[in-house]
Amino acid sequence: MDRQERERRTEAARKACERLAAADVTAVALTWVDTSGVTRVKAVPLPRLAHAAAWGVGASPVFDAFLLDDSIVSGRFAGGPVGDLRLYPDLDRLAVLTALPGWAWAPADRYDQDGEPHPLDARHLARREVGRLAAEGFSVRASFEVEWAASVGGGDEFVPACAGPAYGMTRLTERSGYLLDVVRALTAAGVPVEQIHPEYAAGQYEISVAADDPVGAADTAVLVRETIRAVSLHHGLRATFAPKVLADGVGNGGHVHLSLWRDGANLMAGGDGPYGLTAFGEAFAAGILARLPALLAVGAPSVASYLRLIPSHWAGAFACWGLENREAAMRFVTGSAGERSVAANLEIKCFDAAANPYLVLAAVLAAGRAGLADGGTLPEPVSVDPVTLGGSVTPLPSSLGVALAAFEADGVLKEALGEPVVDTVAAVRRGEIALFEGAPPEEIAARTRWKY
Repeated sequence: MDRQERERRTEAARKACERLAAADVTAVALTWVDTSGVTRVKAVPLPRLAHAAAWGVGASPVFDAFLLDDSIVSGRFAGGPVGDLRLYPDLDRLAVLTALPGWAWAPADRYDQDGEPHPLDARHLARREVGRLAAEGFSVRASFEVEWAASVGGGDEFVPACAGPAYGMTRLTERSGYLLDVVRALTAAGVPVEQIHPEYAAGQYEISVAADDPVGAADTAVLVRETIRAVSLHHGLRATFAPKVLADGVGNGGHVHLSLWRDGANLMAGGDGPYGLTAFGEAFAAGILARLPALLAVGAPSVASYLRLIPSHWAGAFACWGLENREAAMRFVTGSAGERSVAANLEIKCFDAAANPYLVLAAVLAAGRAGLADGGTLPEPVSVDPVTLGGSVTPLPSSLGVALAAFEADGVLKEALGEPVVDTVAAVRRGEIALFEGAPPEEIAARTRWKY
């Protein structure tokens, strides 16, 4: 990072501080997401923001090796007390946190002390994959669906905050003020909310936001979750985004929507392929579908993820795709007639919110890019619940260990993400597997419930 860039950042921060001061902001939270999917933070008082923008804020690289319980593993590229990084706030994504009066937020990029991107910085990895696709003339629009369950009462037990039926108007009525405050807080933070509704599981809700570029979509996923968490606390509630809240219940997903674009056209529509896919759109989708077992190591990264990822729960437990098939791991969404040119997209249903959203999108884009390079084609779509087809449809890995083996063996992901990332993901996943070795589902759910 040269002197001119530091001066540019300083001036941009000074202008931002004027706006934030007018909004009564006192401090700015700078966040990044670790390998376990936990959002970590350092904060600076507003007068210090300009220095942070130009020179960064110190942070240990050890967080790459944190497990969800804050214990630390050691890999070849992460772990241990030595080293330092700098957190640089992305001033273009600064947002006032109206649910946390006096606070603003910005996602942080992690650099080393020589000004080079940290090889384990997932936000940088996602941006790099966006650039690689752009070099080939493609762009991607993405968004995350956010599901959460709200609990009432003290302690670590889960007590549903609403009693109405799944998707029922009763649930909205019971918590109408709460849900309105979620929408208001997100809107004030610049997040375009498209839909909010009660979900299937006890105390569960879901919110959908507008698509964005992949890095922006991951930023928004972090902002949405932390805003929901803050609003929940103001209402005397506790929000969890964990993959499995109750061992015998339906878990929280973290579905990813994606569409591939070129020259202003959505390549998921208007083609001669299945359901209107163009050849490019089909190849992109085929690359992702082929690597879903490996992608689970980043998209369903917790032992608890595999309590959720079971058949006949709309979790996407089979390595197949289908038109509007909510039991397929990849659901193809055309949108309504008349808007398909902008609405058609892929939904990856097998991922959950224990994932680092930046790392998920970096890996998914790399898989899609490999499909484009190979000119991939999709297998026959599945139009029924895959479980009814016996062994003719391959199930996805049913444990984190199996998914991790597929991830480590995948040459495309290794090349795209880099050896430090692959090694560190493997070390952290093995650490979590050991952490829960022999634990029954009820214990796994309880110990992960409030970590996400």
